[in-house]
Amino acid sequence: MKRRLQIVAAALAFGFALSGCGNGSGQSSGSASAGTTKSTKSTKESGMDMQEAAERSDGMLDAVLKEIDPEVQWAHGPTTTGSCDVTRRRTVMTIVSAERRQSFLDQVEKFWRKSDYRIKAKNNDKEFPAVYAQTKAGFGISVSFRGKGQAFFEADSPCVKESKVADSTSKPNGPAYEGVYPLPRPNVHSDYWSTGAS
Repeated sequence: MKRRLQIVAAALAFGFALSGCGNGSGQSSGSASAGTTKSTKSTKESGMDMQEAAERSDGMLDAVLKEIDPEVQWAHGPTTTGSCDVTRRRTVMTIVSAERRQSFLDQVEKFWRKSDYRIKAKNNDKEFPAVYAQTKAGFGISVSFRGKGQAFFEADSPCVKESKVADSTSKPNGPAYEGVYPLPRPNVHSDYWSTGAS
């Protein structure tokens, strides 16, 4: 019985990790299986294509980053596309210490709830916490801390009409790191967010 519970717990943890990894299909396939078929259908019926979905994702990411106080510096992560979905990414370049990560996530979660997003899951791990949310239109959005305490935002579209996807027009509030991949680890000090960081 104990072994079975361990297997179930590992499977759940793996599922949450996949929901935020932004692979080719992004979070959209998970979104559809989570009972959002009606929302996904409405985006198709409205004629939204992948470029428009990418622009909406950019707007969602712009909005949440503007809500973080004090401001953090960010840069664009890679955009990926599937057969009918698109994932936009932002990488936080400000150092967020372990002591400040929960405060960071609390601000993000509060804004998403205020925006009427549904919080799908949370990872309360002290080193690599994360929050996963979803809009009524079936867009998934997440924030997660990974190596060196770097925060990553991802926005995944539902399945929409296939189209070409242009680069984001949102301007980073620091270096753009064009052509640089992977991006550097967080290297911007904040009197608030970096408190206690070594």
